[in-house]
Amino acid sequence: MMKARLLPLYFAEANERENAERGEQLRALGERYAGTAEFLPAAVLGTPVPAGVDAVVFPQLLGAVFAHKAEMEKLQLPILVLTSEFGTVEMWDWEIVAYLREQLGLLVLTPYTVELANVLLRAMAAKRYLRSGACFLIFEDTPGEGMQANIFKRFYWWETQCTARIEAAFGVKILYRSWRALNEEARAIPDEAAAALWQARAVPQQGVSPGGILKAVKLYMAIKRQVDAVGNVVGVGANCLNESFHSDTTPCLAWNWMYEYDHILWACEGDTVTLISEYILHSALERPLMMTNIYPFLVGMAALKHEKIEKFPAIDDPDNHALGVHCGYFGMVPQSFCAQWMLRPKVLEIVGDDAVAIDCRMRPGPVTMAKLHSDMQKLTIIQAEIEGYEQYPGSDCRNGALLRYQNNSGHQVMESLSSHHAILIAGDATAPLLQMAKIYGFATEVL
Repeated sequence: MMKARLLPLYFAEANERENAERGEQLRALGERYAGTAEFLPAAVLGTPVPAGVDAVVFPQLLGAVFAHKAEMEKLQLPILVLTSEFGTVEMWDWEIVAYLREQLGLLVLTPYTVELANVLLRAMAAKRYLRSGACFLIFEDTPGEGMQANIFKRFYWWETQCTARIEAAFGVKILYRSWRALNEEARAIPDEAAAALWQARAVPQQGVSPGGILKAVKLYMAIKRQVDAVGNVVGVGANCLNESFHSDTTPCLAWNWMYEYDHILWACEGDTVTLISEYILHSALERPLMMTNIYPFLVGMAALKHEKIEKFPAIDDPDNHALGVHCGYFGMVPQSFCAQWMLRPKVLEIVGDDAVAIDCRMRPGPVTMAKLHSDMQKLTIIQAEIEGYEQYPGSDCRNGALLRYQNNSGHQVMESLSSHHAILIAGDATAPLLQMAKIYGFATEVL
């Protein structure tokens, strides 16, 4: 991953003592943020900013700033204020910051913890990285025309306008390859090669046949070949349910290994809106996250029928609760993000008999639901909690998460959801998400 490129600026009016203090502050900042930032040689305010800089940084602010209105207004980049000895904003600079924001209209970033500063720095680097040749690799053939077409034909992420909007907004290139051809390539891989890889990387499993395991491993191996051939792939996905007739299995194991061994993010069902959201969120926060279907209790029978269950759990305050369920269980989550994780035989009828699914649990407690809207300009943030897990034997919800909106915002959530695909981030990530949104210029909504 790239580092944020920062240009330190200083004021020509600084005296000898202030120059010495600034030099010491820059040295300390370079050490503290060595993993996330590259500090260029310091320049006096008014010096042209070189290309490729993500932000200017002031390691020191002086009252001289008020005399440099014109020079400050010419800065077209975010202004990062890291003026305290602890690598954060100094409280004595709040008046200057307010002046720059309110009277000059500048984007001034004032992280008050090292964690928030690193979120900003990682977001800057990721934003530039997306435009440097990064790509998503999606496997599909005729999306929407296959299984459950009455549902799948409705999804925006398969539209050419959606692809164009993501590419224009973030610079990432979305490449499409044949899901059918990929599976033919997987079938041609020798059993011995797949067995050897499984022996080296075996994951917890119950009930999966030896043949089912080999098919899942072969699919990963075929995907890995394509990823390596393309290069600079940062996210993968496949139309695995709607076009399940092209495959003998599902890519659940593949997506797990893609993250754990190749450090590449995934999105189920080829959902590129989820994939770009996951990339932006995870690259900045570096927290566990996952994708699932969200079934608010307020939806009622429309949700229950789809999951083949008769009723939601009997709880107080059902209007502010939802189930998180995808492909029979909680959803696709890498092993390292989970408290419990098990590879099991498939649940859904629309996938092959040897297909697999992941039965997993993240730890109960606070989570944050966050997702970009289809315009790529708005981020909805929903503060929630995993209260526990619910099991419905024989249904399409064998082990789903019981979610509660923390702010009694159930009805607001119903008006704000942009998709049935939800992203859950471990912990309360509201503050870092709001900081990250500034780097991308997102409008934000917190529920």
